[in-house]
Amino acid sequence: MALVNIILVLLTIAFVHHQIATTEARLDIGVCYGMVGDNLPSPAAVVKLYQRYSIGKLRLFDPNPAALAALRGSGIEVTLGTKNEDLQSIASSVDAAKTWFDANVQPYTSDVKITFLSAGNEVVPGNLAQFVLPAMQNLQSVVNGYGYSGMRITTVVAASTLGTFYPPSSSTFADVARADMVGIIKFLSSNGSPLMINVYPYFAYAFDPVNVRLDYAQFTANGSVVQDGSLSYSNLLDAIVDAFYWAMEKEGVTGVDLVVSESGWPSAGNGYITSVELAQTYNQNLVKRFQANAGTPKHPDRGLGGFIFAMFNENQKPAGIERNFRLFYPDGTPVYGMYFN
Repeated sequence: MALVNIILVLLTIAFVHHQIATTEARLDIGVCYGMVGDNLPSPAAVVKLYQRYSIGKLRLFDPNPAALAALRGSGIEVTLGTKNEDLQSIASSVDAAKTWFDANVQPYTSDVKITFLSAGNEVVPGNLAQFVLPAMQNLQSVVNGYGYSGMRITTVVAASTLGTFYPPSSSTFADVARADMVGIIKFLSSNGSPLMINVYPYFAYAFDPVNVRLDYAQFTANGSVVQDGSLSYSNLLDAIVDAFYWAMEKEGVTGVDLVVSESGWPSAGNGYITSVELAQTYNQNLVKRFQANAGTPKHPDRGLGGFIFAMFNENQKPAGIERNFRLFYPDGTPVYGMYFN
């Protein structure tokens, strides 16, 4: 998560508004597997934990060989990211992209279900943004060359790509991100791939808990909280997702679906607004939201799925809330009760 970027864009919206059950997970629910820690279980143990709790999708932020090896034969659907620092090289030519792919992806394609390959994570806007589109184009050429029709190329962006944000229908891409985002979404449209978005209602509430209602952020509001023309919003996640749909539509792109690549609520790190109870409520309601396979007020015809952040705390990240989004302790014990179905 690029916390500074997320908080900056949320300035524009802040004023308007112990057991996990072992059940079959829906295909539209996943959990992010971050590895920036020195106290985490082995990748093999992590994969077994996903299987034990029937978590059918996993987002891996970079092609860690041990994690990919552990995923062999697991049947878990994997969204695999490139390292941000590899984007410039991948973008330089199809041959360079193929070299990267052959080293990091190709060895696992026979028995790891890699369904999405993400060129970078939250680099738009920024110095690396210019490399995202050519990297996606080159990776697409490589994937097409191998005939991997089930592997789609995408990228992951944060809410900082949006400028005007509230109400959702007024949303546009930020000036600093627009040129890169237009190229990206046109590529996704032409290749039938979704855009992956990191969506954190927590940050809106954390910035201004007086004016942003907790029930609106946590999916617990009874009825509409925000009215945007004919569209009614009872939760903030749907409003943020629709803001992306509106921003794309204003660039002439209407056929790109959205996937929530990260969302969650920290259980510690920021006083009373980061409790185990609030994290449990948000994440359980997020699962219910994904399981419903329902659309948003703007696009009720398009189901919305995605990933909870995250499987574990990562103790080598900067101190603060980024270390406190976990569903499980390192020993595999659940942090709080939650059902995946």
